[in-house]
Amino acid sequence: MRKDYILEKRRYTISGFICLVVIVYIIRLFSLQVSEDKYKKNADSNAFLKKVIYPARGLMYDRNDKLLVFNQPAYDVMLIPKDVGDFDTLALCSALDITPEILAEKWAEMKNPRKNPGYSAYTPQKLMSHLSAEDYGRLSEKLYLFPGFFIQKRTVRQYSYNAASNILGNIREVSGSDLEKDRYYRAGDYTGDLGIEKSYEKHLRGEKGMEILMKDASGRIKGKYEGGRHDVSPISGRNLRLSIDIELQEYGEQLMKNKIGAIVAIEPSTGEVLAMVTSPGYDPSLLVGKDRGKHYAELVRDPYKPLYDRALQGMYPPGSTFKPTQGLIFLQEGIVNLKTQYPCYRGYVNGLRVGCHPHGSPIALKPALQTSCNAYFCWGLKNFIDKRGTKAYDQLTKWKDYLVSMGYGYPLGIDLPSERRGFIPNSKYYSDSFRGANWSANSIISIAIGQGEVLATPLQIANLCATIANRGYFFTPHVVKSITDTVIDSSYKQKHAPKIRREHYEAVAEGMRMAVLGGTCRAANIPGVEVCGKTGTAQNPHGKDHSAFMGFAPYHNPKIAVCVYVENAGYGAAFGVPIGRLMIEKYLKRTISPESKGVEERMINSNTIISSGVTKH
Repeated sequence: MRKDYILEKRRYTISGFICLVVIVYIIRLFSLQVSEDKYKKNADSNAFLKKVIYPARGLMYDRNDKLLVFNQPAYDVMLIPKDVGDFDTLALCSALDITPEILAEKWAEMKNPRKNPGYSAYTPQKLMSHLSAEDYGRLSEKLYLFPGFFIQKRTVRQYSYNAASNILGNIREVSGSDLEKDRYYRAGDYTGDLGIEKSYEKHLRGEKGMEILMKDASGRIKGKYEGGRHDVSPISGRNLRLSIDIELQEYGEQLMKNKIGAIVAIEPSTGEVLAMVTSPGYDPSLLVGKDRGKHYAELVRDPYKPLYDRALQGMYPPGSTFKPTQGLIFLQEGIVNLKTQYPCYRGYVNGLRVGCHPHGSPIALKPALQTSCNAYFCWGLKNFIDKRGTKAYDQLTKWKDYLVSMGYGYPLGIDLPSERRGFIPNSKYYSDSFRGANWSANSIISIAIGQGEVLATPLQIANLCATIANRGYFFTPHVVKSITDTVIDSSYKQKHAPKIRREHYEAVAEGMRMAVLGGTCRAANIPGVEVCGKTGTAQNPHGKDHSAFMGFAPYHNPKIAVCVYVENAGYGAAFGVPIGRLMIEKYLKRTISPESKGVEERMINSNTIISSGVTKH
């Protein structure tokens, strides 16, 4: 009995071992044939060449259908490492017009998994990109001498205008993180980098095609597999029509030459961005072709930061362009009415002093906007924050909520990458700053006039101006007007209404009109056009004050709202106002009148970088 039991046990053990071995072989066979594609790639690469056909990238036009960005052919040298046989290195270098040292360097980069993620000896790899037409011609004639090599046709960007680089963006080769995030890409592909090229990448890139070619035993191409029946045609990217007026954009960049700052112009009735200038800028064609890396490094090292989009990312004290927001809050909260007057004895004097320039006193809201009176808005903030029966903490929270509804303190959501939020301090910020001690309006009085901790982007200031022009609503600013065969994001057509009644915006708009007729914005007056404006002289602890302006026109049925911000340029009337006036005139009249030619010449030829004392290091 014992012996039978042992034999039976051994039989089960042997059977189990045999089953285990069979299972291991089945798993390994499945792994080799299904899970691992190494051998499949090897077999396929012996018989076929699967050649990617890249689609044409979508074109870009301005609002008047002027072509801005288009494509031209480019060629990459590709190879399948496994198929590369013996070849004459010097002959290849001669065809490509490079030295053997450069070829060795390119070869090492291609095989480096860190620089070329996903490298495989069985799949096409890029050796060199952006061949010139001459190099392409020479190599094509001798390609039969280099087994395993082939030429991949692509397209690269070309620009009709040396303008709007910050808006258009550029394209670059994909990184390892791009490959991980999106299976569309493979090593050596290109993707949008900065600007519209990045934010509308999936619309612009199109869909790749595939051409399957047969190879003989020597690796020579014998033609299409089954007559091309299995080929897939590429689908071109969608074209974009931008809201940008390229003539206005070019003109703005001309006015901002040798200046640091930004211009943003918006069509109030739609939120469409008409121009968005950042200065200094750069020629967009610098970031195209085989010298892209060198030029990009030069732009990064430039101390004036041309890659920094000041229109979206520059966070500045808004100065007196902020005063309309305060007037709106005070009216809405009943702190003032249009007849309420505050004294101005060359400034706000109430335990501390905030200076102001000479004008009549006491003064009401509209003339306070006209003359840009500091004292009026300081008194208004004091009476709001220190209102009897309330707590300063709660009142400042309410103050910030109003400003957020007007588009301050958070990104507006423009369809471009890297927009910054600015900064509107909240109650906790001051409680932490004063370490729990009591604080009042006088402790933070500078925020009433757009100084202190308040920071805004030129886009936010322009959006406020558009809101006043519309008398109480705005659309999210955007730079793409339409996309071929695609409906634009409906969110850009939705009105946003701040927590302020329309009649209060009417009062502020009238005050801004008075500023142009006989106040701080007199230089913005254009014959035949009712311009409304507000200056801003933003104090700068690091140097000369910043010159700012916001304005819209016409007074009724406005077509353009503009913000100008010039760093280290002094009073708002010195540069902000005249540049704003010229931008408005250029857009509405399409030309500059003889009366404005002197102003235009002075703005174009001015160099505020030198006059501000800012120098390169």
